[in-house]
Amino acid sequence: QLPLVESGGGLVKPGGSLRLSCAASGFSLDAYAVAWFRQAPGKEREEVACIISSGFRTNYADSVKGRFTISRDYDKNTVYLQMNNLKPEDADVYYCNGMGGSYCMGDPFGYWGQGTQVTVSS
Repeated sequence: QLPLVESGGGLVKPGGSLRLSCAASGFSLDAYAVAWFRQAPGKEREEVACIISSGFRTNYADSVKGRFTISRDYDKNTVYLQMNNLKPEDADVYYCNGMGGSYCMGDPFGYWGQGTQVTVSS
């Protein structure tokens, strides 16, 4: 089994919503900040949201602030990204990763999963 598995992507119309899940297997996410990233063709990977290990502080990219919400469920060893009011420019492959430590300033783990595709189209 993969250490991190992203799911929940799909096709939505502009203004629609999706909830992405990042499930960890074989290790606990509790000690780590976890971030969601996206990467469009020809662009560098962008961190869109991050939640610290305690869950009591979150960060968001300006482009998604007010529309996306990151959360975590320690019992399920899973981090979520609720995406509302989706825009065509949100279409990307979305990845999650631990940030190496308790806070979002850390470096992501070396392994990246397959991601989950988000498509926004009318």
